[in-house]
Parts: sequence; structure tokens; C-alpha cells
Amino acid sequence: MKNLFNITLLCFCILVFSSCTKEGPGGKSAVNGYVSHHNHKIANAVVYIKYDATEFPGADVSVYDASVTADATGYYLIKDLEKGNYYLYGAGYDNAILENVVGGIGVKLKRNKTTTTDIPVTE
Repeated sequence: MKNLFNITLLCFCILVFSSCTKEGPGGKSAVNGYVSHHNHKIANAVVYIKYDATEFPGADVSVYDASVTADATGYYLIKDLEKGNYYLYGAGYDNAILENVVGGIGVKLKRNKTTTTDIPVTE
């Protein structure tokens, strides 16, 4: 009887601790896409990510948790994330109009999946 109780307690603890993941690094989810302004891809844009956020946290990039730089085609990839809610904020320079562009979008990631989300930016 004591062994059954210990096994039940162990299973309960494993279930509780394995389901208590928090947004951020350490998972197998990813988000990728393009930073674009009216279908024009923004080369070398910086993509900032805020963990556990669905609303725009503001333009102050110091409040974001991490960042990546898009490649020359405007493509970005952020991987090794836990499932959950994130806010992506892109900032770059549109050579077609010679202006800085910024914008963002909320995204919900599923466990062990890659979610494609383009980030719309505007002047």
C-alpha cells in the first residue's frame, strides 16, 4: 500500500512539474517569417521578442527579452522556445522609401511546432 502511495505521489509530481512550463527559452517550438512593409521585405531588420505577452509592450526595446537580426531577405527565425504567448516587434529601414519602419504582432506558439508569422511594419 505504501508503494502504491509513493508511485501515485511520484506520478503527480511529474505531471505537475512537466506541465508548469513558462514562456521563454528551453523548449522545442519556433517562430519564423519575414519582416515586411507593404510586401517589401526589410533586410537586416531586428526582431525583438517579449515572453508571455499578447499586447504591444511598447517601443522601448529594453523591455523585450531577446532579439534576432533578420537576414538580407528579411527572414527571421527564433527557435528553442516553450509553448505560449509572445509579442514580436520588428524594426528596420525600408530602402524603397528611405525611412525607418516598425511594427509588431502577437503570436501563440504550440508545443514542439514551428509557427510562421510575418511581422508587418510601417513608417
